[in-house]
Amino acid sequence: MNSRTEKGTHAPPAPGSASGPVTIEMVARAAGVSQSTVSRILNGTAVVSEAKRKAIDDAIATLGFVPNPVARGLAGGRTFSVGVITQAIDSPFYGAALRGIEDELEVLGYSPLFVSGHWNVAVEARCLDVLRSRRVDGIIVLTGRLTDQALASCARSIPVVVTGRTLMAPGLASLNFDNFEGGRLATQHLIELGHRRIAFIAGDPEHPDAVERLHGYRAALEAAGIRFGREMVISGGFSEASGLDAVDRLLATGQEFSAIFAANDQMAFGAALGLQRHGLRVPDDVSLVGFDDLPASLYAHPPLTTIHQPAYELGRLAASAVLQLLAGNQPVVEMPAPLLMVRESSRQRRD
Repeated sequence: MNSRTEKGTHAPPAPGSASGPVTIEMVARAAGVSQSTVSRILNGTAVVSEAKRKAIDDAIATLGFVPNPVARGLAGGRTFSVGVITQAIDSPFYGAALRGIEDELEVLGYSPLFVSGHWNVAVEARCLDVLRSRRVDGIIVLTGRLTDQALASCARSIPVVVTGRTLMAPGLASLNFDNFEGGRLATQHLIELGHRRIAFIAGDPEHPDAVERLHGYRAALEAAGIRFGREMVISGGFSEASGLDAVDRLLATGQEFSAIFAANDQMAFGAALGLQRHGLRVPDDVSLVGFDDLPASLYAHPPLTTIHQPAYELGRLAASAVLQLLAGNQPVVEMPAPLLMVRESSRQRRD
């Protein structure tokens, strides 16, 4: 029996073994930094180089370090939770944004608390009260109908990040996608394909993003010398069913059109079904463009031309902004510009 006990012949104990829990000291030693740097990274109060942050992240992953949010909260007066008011948890767009928030918060040991406002200002106000009663450290509001005044007032006592609008107030950061430019790009694409009779399936007029997309549509038409006609604008509700219904109502008017721009992909999916049921083919008879670039748009039949709005990135940036506010910094975040994704649902107009 070999009884050698030479140094280095035994593997180090696995994280979480009988040797005890992994500590911040062990993480700091593995990453080659001080314990205070690791602690400040975990608390969201450190600004360090990407190389140093990566070294710490790698050490945490290798050692299996799990921060103790309860102990950290007791020490720093924080709960290490961030409240998130979404509008519909089952929405494919907001679902991707929530995942981005979750992924970004997880890096620093924060946990999200999700609640739904359902596009109802009274419900959203109750959501704010619930989140503050849970002592969350910050709040992210994904669009919604809360007034600017209500958000600014809330930000006086707790950091707030809001998307879907441009708002400046102490303790508050806002992220706004360029919906006007997205609407203009989508319509310009159809104009360049030779379309002149372009119908628009609008979103809820209470949504600022829906209004801006309509303005972009109108601006592109007028820039090309095409008359804007209200009769070519059909109301929708951002759902597949509303897109289907909009096509039925559009065809019932007898208006001639060779293309449709739907204010989001979900309505475009419904519109495609409506066109098919009326014996119209996409894109042979009617070109179709959506907005959002949901994952399903790539697998629609035919694949949908659309405006890419990075929902996951929106969530990630919103979470990054609230963490920067919590660290006492003015957030530095910028939404990517709209991008036209050309696929098989749009084609050159045939005379």
